[in-house]
Amino acid sequence: MPTYDYQCRNRKCRKHFSLFQGITADPLRRCPHCQVGRVNRLIGPGGGLIFKGSGFYITDYKKSSGDRKKKEGDAAKKPAEKSPKK
Repeated sequence: MPTYDYQCRNRKCRKHFSLFQGITADPLRRCPHCQVGRVNRLIGPGGGLIFKGSGFYITDYKKSSGDRKKKEGDAAKKPAEKSPKK
C-alpha cells in the first residue's frame, strides 16, 4: 500500500502530512489536523521497487574469471567440426 502526501489548503493550518492508504481508497477530503480545510494530494517521488529473492543482484549473475578462462581453453582444444560433403 502506498503512502500519499497531502497539504491542507486552509491558510491558518497549511499542514503537510503523509497518509498510508490503499490504491483503491478514496483520496482524503478534509484535513485531520484542523478539520476545516480541504486538502490537496501532492505528487511525490513514491516508494522504490523492492526486489526480493535471488537473481536481483549483480553477484547472482556474475561468473568468475576462472570459469571464462576454462571455457576459452576448452574451445581452443576442440578440433573444428567439418561438415559432411554431399
